[in-house]
Amino acid sequence: MSARPPRKLSPLAAVIFGSRWLQLPLYLGLIVAQAVYVYQFWSELIHLVEAAFGNQEALQLLIKSVGYKAEALGDGGGAIKLNETIIMLAVLALIDVVMISNLLIMVIVGGYETFVSRLNLEDHPDQPEWLDHVNASVLKVKLATAIIGISSIHLLKTFINVNNLEAHTAMWQTIIHVAFLFSALAIAYTDRLLSHDQPAKH
Repeated sequence: MSARPPRKLSPLAAVIFGSRWLQLPLYLGLIVAQAVYVYQFWSELIHLVEAAFGNQEALQLLIKSVGYKAEALGDGGGAIKLNETIIMLAVLALIDVVMISNLLIMVIVGGYETFVSRLNLEDHPDQPEWLDHVNASVLKVKLATAIIGISSIHLLKTFINVNNLEAHTAMWQTIIHVAFLFSALAIAYTDRLLSHDQPAKH
């Protein structure tokens, strides 16, 4: 049985439906942002490796980027040594970049698939598992979960570096993280209610 040809849209409907392609430059812009994050990741990783081999300039850049105070790190001769706390903060910063990059991928691929056009990845061996059942509701829940993960990394960095931060900074980051948790729970609960209200598709 031959497939039925698509119904021709009226001019107004065609313009309205075609306006979804205006989002294409936005997703292309996010791809550029992804490239910037890749550059940022490798820049910080190179600084970490160079600092591990005793490069003082790289260590200073690393300390500045993670927000660690360099006092009491010297060995008496003015040189600053790399310690476990700085390494941990630098690694968490790298993980943070990776998680934000993952968030960008979800928005780019999932958003394009949901709101612009099909990518036709059904038979592709590298198709993401979560893309099989992606829709606007699922995408919102996954984005909320990803944001909680990013917030958790930031909060862990704050707790490790708490001696170099103001007390109200840690307090507000904790409050914001809890707000993210409640927001994600509310989104997931609302999505569950809506999915139960919808009749099953056969």
